[in-house]
This record gives sequence, structure tokens and C-alpha cells, in this order.
Amino acid sequence: MFSTKRSFFAFLLAMVSIFSFAQTPEVWKTLEKPLNFFLANDLGRNGYYDQKPIAELMGNMAENVDVECVVAAGDVHHFEGVRSINDPLWMTNFELIYAHPELMIPWYPVLGNHEYRGNTQAVLDYADVSARWEMPARYYTKVLENDGITVRLVMVDTAPLLDKYREDTEKYPDACKQDMDRQLAWIDSVLTSSKEDWVLVVGHHPIYAETSKEDAERVDLQKRLDTILRKHKVDMYLCGHIHNFQYIRKPGSDIDYVVNSSGSLSRDVKPVDGTVFCSGETGFSLIAADKKVLNLHMINKEGKVLYTVTRKK
Repeated sequence: MFSTKRSFFAFLLAMVSIFSFAQTPEVWKTLEKPLNFFLANDLGRNGYYDQKPIAELMGNMAENVDVECVVAAGDVHHFEGVRSINDPLWMTNFELIYAHPELMIPWYPVLGNHEYRGNTQAVLDYADVSARWEMPARYYTKVLENDGITVRLVMVDTAPLLDKYREDTEKYPDACKQDMDRQLAWIDSVLTSSKEDWVLVVGHHPIYAETSKEDAERVDLQKRLDTILRKHKVDMYLCGHIHNFQYIRKPGSDIDYVVNSSGSLSRDVKPVDGTVFCSGETGFSLIAADKKVLNLHMINKEGKVLYTVTRKK
């Protein structure tokens, strides 16, 4: 009798698992809009922790949602960055991890603080090695378009905008060599001429966030970058660096400030002034847009949507 009951419950558990798995692609499909792409960052752990499972999840989701590209908001490589375009970390942090056929799409990266601890030029030059790694400059802009919907990505190099990195020439030797004023003027110019349906600015460091990292990091970006973003009323500022999900709104600004969680190893988080949502889970985001609505779905390592940031025209 006991054996029969145990077998029955095992059967039920198996059926529940199969049913749940079978439902997931159907749920993912409902998230799709004419223009879709992933946001991922803080990845490089040689496949350890949650990196490999999340990479597989991204590939599986892309089998069901028509994903145009991956926007990589920095720290694809952790610790000391890479030494050259031939560094083995390109294989163990990137190529062999994001190997799903549906992830053989354009990747648009920005530099994170960990890339700045290595050879930053090698991160740009890797575009000559990998067909999917598209990084024409330290900061650049890209317009995504499908079915008449347009999204402008303004990809920002945030480390040189922070005094912390500019002053630590031993740990971050390339940061002080970058012309901060030139980049800020470029951002202002690009946003002045932007006419797309949606305008998203992407950097590695947050403008607002709950974190134990020095307040000066956010203060520098608030006075140097946020003033430009508010002037041009961009839709969202997307970043990583903090290793958790955060959605923040600030008085006097209509910008959605989004911190995307790590795709490998996360940190705890608690609400602060302006927090609409936060979660310490690992994951990535799916951004889906049409002419009237843009959704940013925060997705955990099980493929569950934790929260959706929605903008409407």
C-alpha cells in the first residue's frame, strides 16, 4: 500500500513538472511584441553559479520569442577583465556559455568596471574575431527596427564618468585616458537628434540604486549624466553593476531607472527612496516593444517574470 501511494505521488510530481515545463514556452510567447531583445550583464563566472543555467534559459526563451539581439550592460568578464582578444576567458566566460543556436545573434556590449581592470581595447577589438560581438567604440548608438517600430540604444561608457575610476590609475589605467567632456557632449548631441519611438540609454553603473558601494559613484552620474537624460526625457536608463533587480522612479523625472540583475551571481537588496520594485534573484530582462507600449520583463533563473516595467505612449 505504501509503495503504491509513493508511486502515485511520484507520478503526480512528474506530471506537475512536465505540465509546468510545457506551459512555460506558452507564457513566454505572450510576452512577445514586434521588437524584442535581451538585457544581460555581470556574467563572467566561467559558467559557475547560475551563469550556465541562465544562458541556457535565454536560448530556450529565444526559441519561443523572436529576439533581435542581446544588450550586454558590462562585466561580461569579471575580476581582471581580459588581456587580449586571445584570452581564454573569451571562451569560458562567453563563447562556450552562450552557445545556444538562438543566441548567435548580435551582442551590443558596453564596458564595465571589471573590463577596465584589463585590456579595454581588446574588448573592442574582439568584434574582429566574433561575428556576433558588435562594439564599434567605447560609446556608440544603435537603432533597432522591426515592423516599423524603432528603439534607439545609446550605449554609454560610464567608468570614465566616475572620479573613483579616473583617480585609481593603477587598478583602472584606461579610465583617466578617456575624454569625459567629449563623451557627455556626444550623448547630448545624439539625444538631441533622436526621433525614434523609444530611447533607451545603457551604461554599466547605476544613477540611482540601493547598494553598499560608495555614494560618490551615483552622485557623479547624477550630476554629469542624469542632467542630460532628464533634459531629453529619455524613456529608460538601463544598467547593471549591483547584481540585483531594481526599478526606481525619482520626483521631477519621468525616466524609468532600471538596474538589471547579474546573470550569474546576485546580491541581496532592500528598498530605498524611489524603489518601485527590487529583488535579489539572478536573471536577465526581456524588452518587448510596439508603437504604443514598451515592456521590460525582469526574469529570474527559473524563467518566471518577477516584475514588468511598462511605458506607454
